[in-house]
Amino acid sequence: MAILSFLFQLAGATMLLLFAVRLVRTGIERSYGASFQRVMTQKGNLLQSSFAGLTLAVVLQSSAAVALLTAGFAATGFLAFPTGMALVLGADLGSALIIQVLTFDLSWLVPVLLTVGGYLFVKTEGKISRQMGRIIMGIAFILISLRFLREAMDPIRDSAFLPAIAEYLARDYITAFLVGAALTFVMHSSVAAILMYVTLVQIGAIPFAAGLSLVLGANLGSALIPVWLSRGMGLPARQILMANLILRGSWAVLMLMVANLSLQGGLWMDDQGAQMLIMGHIAFNASLLLIGLPLWRVFHGLTNMLMASPTEPQVSEVQVLPESGLDLRDLDSPQKALTGLKRELLRMTDLVERMFRPSLENYRSGDKEQSKAIRAMDEQVNQGLSNIRDFVAAIPSEVFGKEHVRTAHDMMEYAVRLETAGDVVVRRLTVLADEMHKKGLAFSKEGWNELEKMHEGICENLKLATNVLISDDLESARFLSLEKTEIKRQERSSRKRHFKRLQNSEVQSFDTSDIHLETLRALREFNSHIAAVAYPILYQKGQLLETRLIDDLSEAVDE
Repeated sequence: MAILSFLFQLAGATMLLLFAVRLVRTGIERSYGASFQRVMTQKGNLLQSSFAGLTLAVVLQSSAAVALLTAGFAATGFLAFPTGMALVLGADLGSALIIQVLTFDLSWLVPVLLTVGGYLFVKTEGKISRQMGRIIMGIAFILISLRFLREAMDPIRDSAFLPAIAEYLARDYITAFLVGAALTFVMHSSVAAILMYVTLVQIGAIPFAAGLSLVLGANLGSALIPVWLSRGMGLPARQILMANLILRGSWAVLMLMVANLSLQGGLWMDDQGAQMLIMGHIAFNASLLLIGLPLWRVFHGLTNMLMASPTEPQVSEVQVLPESGLDLRDLDSPQKALTGLKRELLRMTDLVERMFRPSLENYRSGDKEQSKAIRAMDEQVNQGLSNIRDFVAAIPSEVFGKEHVRTAHDMMEYAVRLETAGDVVVRRLTVLADEMHKKGLAFSKEGWNELEKMHEGICENLKLATNVLISDDLESARFLSLEKTEIKRQERSSRKRHFKRLQNSEVQSFDTSDIHLETLRALREFNSHIAAVAYPILYQKGQLLETRLIDDLSEAVDE
């Protein structure tokens, strides 16, 4: 019975730890996720990229999250192999550093964090303040879960069960290594897993030798997580993560052998504490960074040899998506028909996102090939709308019923919105970019930063709109609607700051004034079309007013 109680307490503490780490990560992603692409893809040397990866891992408290972001950007052509590898190796070192911080005795801080975080999350309405409350409460939950983990070990520490297992793991270091890797992979969080292993050593539940093998195994498991999660991505993405797995796995095995042979040979004592375990983990990841950066060409060649397929097509950044999947034969079944419509909308959304992402960078590059590719994708978006319009027109009302017909009409309305959003990119943003490049103009630093921040926010809203379209989730729809208001606020704020720069007689602002203001309007309009996917869900759930006259009047007064 004591064993069963111990297992339940251990599982509960572990789940709370996983939840807390996820809470912090999602809070940061929702607040600042739009800035991640700019931070990760900015130009710089490999050391700068590794520092960016380290910083993001400390912020997100997850090296796997940074690795997956890196893989995603590499798959779309935004990141080259050496930059991606530097980001991943830096993220692993950042993840090791955050473990050091979280193992300090911060129990006195828990009530403060819960009070401040709870107030921000429950009592405030602003996006940033609510997510900051989520982050602060997540940190408090991490500290609480570690305390629960220690308390779960107290009843069983002196029993015959735990010492027997601990002695076996210390003696059979290969098994301990594999257990550490497996548990880390199952938990999908190296931070949570290593915190657990360090805590076990700290309270004397397992010896240092067993903890060292578990932590080295955790390093292998942490490299396996992104490889597994990215298995459906393109070759450039998988190469970076596979190179990290090869480097990290081989170095972990080598260090496992060296460390345990040294312990057995008496070169150093098995009475080290948890702090030495953490320092060893940090040193392990720092050494990987020093080895991996100079040898990136070796690992690139190795992954090319292991993974490249002569028959695998090279995919361009602006690839053409498959043709429409709508089939008139599906009209016999309302469920099949609506599923087909949703699939076509997702295809259109993907096309619009591919059009929009490079639109702001075109203001600087003036890439004619990119502009040509955007116009080609707009033709596909237009064809998608035509396909949906013809399909909905052919729906037999008597077979579908009012509810399904209304859903189909809502989908067609969103298709119109997507087509209009595509026109905003082609007929306004692309034209403005061409005009700016021909005249050799450049925005002021402040003006460019404002546009960049707004563009990043809309890119995040595109992802959120896709989630709403797939899930029909009310909470996501509400969040998307709030984000629409946030973009409107950013547009008004940027416009006011622009006028202030004009008053200060800044030459760059005068030269680009019309283009800046028109770009702001185009971005806001694009975002409004994208956010429209939330309206049917909000209306059906009684979350949307019939008129927004009062709100609009209030906004006009505020302006």
